[in-house]
Amino acid sequence: MNFTQYLLIIVSGIFVNNFVLSQFLGICPFLGVSRKTDTAVGMGLAVIFVMGVASLFTFIVQKYVLVPLHIEYLQTIAFILVIAAFVQIVEMVLKKFSPGLYGALGVYLPLITTNCAVLGVAIVNAGQPSYTVLAAFINGVFSGVGFMLAIVLLAGVRERLESADVPKAFKGFPITLAAASIISMAFVAFAGMV
Repeated sequence: MNFTQYLLIIVSGIFVNNFVLSQFLGICPFLGVSRKTDTAVGMGLAVIFVMGVASLFTFIVQKYVLVPLHIEYLQTIAFILVIAAFVQIVEMVLKKFSPGLYGALGVYLPLITTNCAVLGVAIVNAGQPSYTVLAAFINGVFSGVGFMLAIVLLAGVRERLESADVPKAFKGFPITLAAASIISMAFVAFAGMV
């Protein structure tokens, strides 16, 4: 792969094939942790780490374990085990070094294990015959950056909406869904880029 192909993977992961806003994966933490920008940044960084490292290791497991042993049917189980291991590492590190963020993320931190966006990027990487280990890692990291961009954008909008004069029927979750859908429609404009 050359530099242009890596650049296409980066742009695609962040904007064109954004797992939250274009493929609608990972909606639970997207809506649940996007109340405050600082919490959204923390969750975004955790997802970037887990997506990047899990993409690297799931690609290696797929290419050098599952395919040679002809047990590709165990792909989902193997990928979830790898992802769960890295989420546990993130959880332990946050609990030790940032207890405030650990408490703020609450139940959503362990839910990264079952975040379908993390599993989705691992499966996408495994299904790309032209991908190398580096390409899979780059796709994982920048798909995580796309997730972080989406969650931070929504958190910023939600913080602004707290002081806005929102009609009673739209207060709370309905206006959040409306804001998320408008942000998602904005990302549709990137669809023709790659």
